[in-house]
Order: sequence, then C-alpha cells, then structure tokens
Amino acid sequence: MSIMKGNEVSVIMPAYNVAGYIESAVRSVLRQSHADLELIIINDCSTDGTALLVDKLSVEDSRIRVIHSNKNLGGAGARNLGLASASYCYVAFIDGDDLWHEEKLARQLTILQRGDAQLVYTAIQKVDFSGLPFGQVQNVSPEVDYKTLLGDPLIACSSVLLDYGAVGRCRMPDIRKRQDFAFWLKLLRSGVVAKGIDMPLTYYRVRPGSLSSNKLSAALYTWRVYRDFERLPLWRAIPNFVSYAFRGFRKRLNR
Repeated sequence: MSIMKGNEVSVIMPAYNVAGYIESAVRSVLRQSHADLELIIINDCSTDGTALLVDKLSVEDSRIRVIHSNKNLGGAGARNLGLASASYCYVAFIDGDDLWHEEKLARQLTILQRGDAQLVYTAIQKVDFSGLPFGQVQNVSPEVDYKTLLGDPLIACSSVLLDYGAVGRCRMPDIRKRQDFAFWLKLLRSGVVAKGIDMPLTYYRVRPGSLSSNKLSAALYTWRVYRDFERLPLWRAIPNFVSYAFRGFRKRLNR
C-alpha cells in the first residue's frame, strides 16, 4: 500500500478482550483536536464482546476501520497488521484500554513537522479501571538516544507518534511482549531521533489481567530483547537490566 504524505495520522489500536474499555479509548482518539486521522482497530480474535462493539462504533464514524483477525496474533502481530494497512505517513499507537488527552496528536505533530525528530513520545498518567488518575506522573526527558533507552525504557507504546515514512516502514520484532521496546531500540540504533513532551498526554490504564501486569514475565522478555535482538554481551546487558529493574521498582513505589 502506498502511504500518503500530509497532515493525516493513522492510529493503530490492537484490541483483545477489552469490551469494557475500548469505547472510551476509541472516543479519546476521535475527540482529538487534530481530527484528520484514520483509526485502524485490529480485533485480535477477542472472545468477549469486543468484536461487536468495534463494528458498531465503525458505523458511527467513517474514520474507523476494523480488521478482524481469525487467529490471535499478539501485540506485535496485531500492530504489524495495522502498520501494513496504514494509509498515512504519520502513525500513532494506542492500546484498546488506554486513553489520550485531546491535544496529544496536535502537540506531537508540531514537533515532527519541524523535521528535527522522527518519533515523539509523551509523559504518562496512570488511570484505574474506571479512568480515574492515580499515582505520580511518569515524566520523560526531552530527548532520548539509544544508549539511554537501553537502561531506561521510558517510551510507552500508546504515547508514540511516528513519522513512519521517514523511518522506512519497518515492522515490530515478532516477540510476544516488549516488542515495542525492541522496536524503539531498533529505530534509535538506525539513527532515528526521538523527542519527548513532558506532559501527561497519554493515560495508561492499569487493570488486572492486562498483558503488561505480569512484571516477572515482562522482565524476562526485556532480558530477551537485550540478548536476542540487540545481541548485547553480558557485560553490557547486566548493568542495563539492573537499571531497568531499579527504575521499574521506583515507579511502583510512586503508584
């Protein structure tokens, strides 16, 4: 598919068993002050009411496109399916249970269109199952390079807006968890410039049973990213993993 260059944004939303949350996630995208967008929802073989709900929402707004996968692809597979279907140069990601501030895309586009970055991320505010904020804002630095990101994986997937045309239309690594972390590392290693907006424009929902709630499993996949994808020797992997674990522990103390 040829990708059109302009101000439009393709928003990719993987959705697996998020019937209780996805309508609010969708509406936070559709309420963006930057309204020139398409929302590609990948129903990843959900077994609850997600499929029916997203079909209903797509009838209400022509900007929504739904793709129903006939098998469970996982986060990487679902996002890659969305990337393959994206119509526009700018691409954003949001999970089916997260939320956006209405100015998120507009503020990020301002930075991308200046031409001095190809990836823009934001600070994060955690919200509970009902969407109420709690805990401290997860602040971000104004810029992050490859070396820093290795030990401080501060880029949240739902916070990213990417100049997808500029980075070569590559795909996320095929790994069940932490594929977004591996993707950002791959991009930064290739020379992509990543800049941050230290404002909580992305709301990350913490809920029981979510894919990222198993911290031990996430840690094991982070180690796998270091060793299998970045091919770091032990003397580099171990201190970066310790830094990652320490930062994660500190975030949990600030909940």
